[in-house]
Amino acid sequence: MRAGGAGIPAFYTPTGVGTVIAEGKEHKVFDGRIYILERAIVADVSIVKAWKADPTGNLVFRKTARNFNPPAATCGKICVAEVEEIVPLGSLDPDHIHLPGIYVHRLISGQHLKRIEQRTVRHREA
Repeated sequence: MRAGGAGIPAFYTPTGVGTVIAEGKEHKVFDGRIYILERAIVADVSIVKAWKADPTGNLVFRKTARNFNPPAATCGKICVAEVEEIVPLGSLDPDHIHLPGIYVHRLISGQHLKRIEQRTVRHREA
């Protein structure tokens, strides 16, 4: 996804060399090590969920959403972002923006019910 989002069509990787994954793929040796050619992931549509956005599509993610949402958003030809809150333009600190609005094509404000799960194994004594 990172390569696809950066416009790189394919890349060499040592991952998968000598396995069934490498069968039928181009092999090349660099510095005495074997690499296989892998194609980058480019999606027609990418759908991501963000915490906050401004009207231009600058996104802020929370917690584990920061792991794969930015590369997923960049590798899509069209990116749709569902956000919990759309804030006024200029209210997001530029240092806290995780994905610039240039990658976001559609912005949807979702209704999010935040449930907090509490496991109860027995009733409390009065």
